[in-house]
Amino acid sequence: MNPSIAIIGLGYVGFPLAVEFGKIYPTLGFDIDASRIDELKSGVDRTQEVSAGQLAESKNLRFSSQVADLATCNTFIVTVPTPIDHFKKPDLTPLLKASEMIGKVLKEGDVVIYESTVYPGCTEEDCVPVLEKHSGLVFNQDFFCGYSPERINPGDKVNTLTKIKKVTSGSTPEIAEWVDQLYKSIIVAGTHKASSLKVAEASKAIENAQRDVNISFVNELSLIFDRMGIDTTEVLEAAGTKWNFLNFKPGLVGGHCIGVDPYYLLHKSESLGYYPQVILSGRRVNDNMGIFVANKLVKLLIQKGKKIGGAKTLMLGITFKENCPDIRNSRVVDIYKELFDFGMEVDVYDPWANAKEVKHEHGISLVSELGQAYDAIVLTVAHREFLDLAFGELKAKDGVLFDIKSILDKSIVDARL
Repeated sequence: MNPSIAIIGLGYVGFPLAVEFGKIYPTLGFDIDASRIDELKSGVDRTQEVSAGQLAESKNLRFSSQVADLATCNTFIVTVPTPIDHFKKPDLTPLLKASEMIGKVLKEGDVVIYESTVYPGCTEEDCVPVLEKHSGLVFNQDFFCGYSPERINPGDKVNTLTKIKKVTSGSTPEIAEWVDQLYKSIIVAGTHKASSLKVAEASKAIENAQRDVNISFVNELSLIFDRMGIDTTEVLEAAGTKWNFLNFKPGLVGGHCIGVDPYYLLHKSESLGYYPQVILSGRRVNDNMGIFVANKLVKLLIQKGKKIGGAKTLMLGITFKENCPDIRNSRVVDIYKELFDFGMEVDVYDPWANAKEVKHEHGISLVSELGQAYDAIVLTVAHREFLDLAFGELKAKDGVLFDIKSILDKSIVDARL
């Protein structure tokens, strides 16, 4: 089968994928957000994942928000978000809606490949029934499925899509090989063909759960060493001199993957009667780090004789990681809410974030310019623009500078994780 590809969802994952496939195959970039389609047609990518030059190289790529245009495709790659709800449970709504939409245009011989992060078994147990219902076709007889977990690292201009090895899988041995060859045609780093859809799904879930647990360990060390009056960064630097020490750093754990994916694994595990201990405890530690930072800052201000109510505070950064406009599941918001509850006057400055998006998602208004004489400054995100700020001019006399990312000279900061 000659691939005619549709990429469903043109965010941080789907758009770079569409651009690469569009260099070789007829590719339709599809998104239900018409404004996003208009942006991309005009060459504007708000995620900053793809340059204008790279987009121009994708000669076979077109864009649409019209479902009818999907009917011309035979390979559907789903890259929609898989978030969690307020109860920390998987929210499969975008995934199931995408499956329903595809089901209405699905034809015999078509292949549906999922890249969205899910729990093991989700493709076959949740998505396939929706595809069958709306297409009237039979799975593994009339149409087939693949699963190839996304591994894109937003904002990373070194480890880009084509340079990261891709895990692939298919619902039959023949389809698994076909999916593998499809991705091999664009992934320079190569592929790893998993033995089943479930194995591929599980591999993605544990990638981020492992990182989450490792970060929770150093975060817990930070909580312990704070009570001892020991600098955690110095401890980690000393321990890191041993060749087999894993070099993780404490911090806020947010974003579209690490702060979300473990809950998918937890959900599936609990449905089978096993209640994970390590994964869940790690999540609890990481989810509470924002509150710890806020309370630590308040203590430092009190020690310097500052009044907490009305204290002028600057938070530098609201994206979930440095040098990237992605604000999804940013845990910086936890610090903001806690400081706001203390009655502090908080300015949030981030040259990378989209102010309208931040206001819509988090209800926080970004400041466009930095003020002066802040009682407290919290460096929450390590954007390159913050490295050379004149903190002495920004900070009031006896003000507090809290460097969460440990990127500033220790001599100018009052605290760091």
